[in-house]
Amino acid sequence: MFQSFTVQTALESNNIYVLIFTILLAFVLSAILAFVYQKTFRGLSYSRNYVQSIVLISIISAVVIQSVGDSLSRGIGIMAAMSIIRFRTNFKDPRDTLFLFAALAAGIACGAYAFPVAIIGTLGFCLAATILYYSPLGPNSYFDGMVRFNIGLENKDHKRLENVMSEYCRSFALVTLREINQGKRLDYAYHIKLRKGKAYEDLLAELKTVNDLQGLNLMMQESTVDI
Repeated sequence: MFQSFTVQTALESNNIYVLIFTILLAFVLSAILAFVYQKTFRGLSYSRNYVQSIVLISIISAVVIQSVGDSLSRGIGIMAAMSIIRFRTNFKDPRDTLFLFAALAAGIACGAYAFPVAIIGTLGFCLAATILYYSPLGPNSYFDGMVRFNIGLENKDHKRLENVMSEYCRSFALVTLREINQGKRLDYAYHIKLRKGKAYEDLLAELKTVNDLQGLNLMMQESTVDI
């Protein structure tokens, strides 16, 4: 079935429609990768620029492979030109690197006119990523915000603080605890997952009622936040 879509080399067909189809296929496959990455992402720093990079790098790799074709001299020239570019982006999560490599592989396969490899490989990668996400190997819990505040070292209202967090948060985990103001106050940072039906505004309002609580601020995970 896929043989009718397969073109062996760039020299065997210079049809502009085939070239357009190649670029569009690279775009569609990388867009699927970006969609799966977005739906299976868990963290506090979601970057739209990274998701767009997943799509764009696939198109770039497809164009580069088409430009090389079967020419050794072209390949060496493009390698020399690309060596000028330095990518210094550091990925904190190895999973981000894998999605970028998957998009790069899809683009290379499209550029080499190995359309069955590109389609089956991309769909297989997305299926595996989705299965792993929902399997026991996936995240058991995740957080959608971070709340930070400080209270006096001798504050006796810690029990009320725990009750408020338990009432509004389905889960919360202490990230950092440090002394400030020459050891007179404690600074807390919690990852939180809000209970269904609870609002962040209500949580903040309730925390403000805790005796001697200061420096209250909340950072939420949003799809529009780039960090």
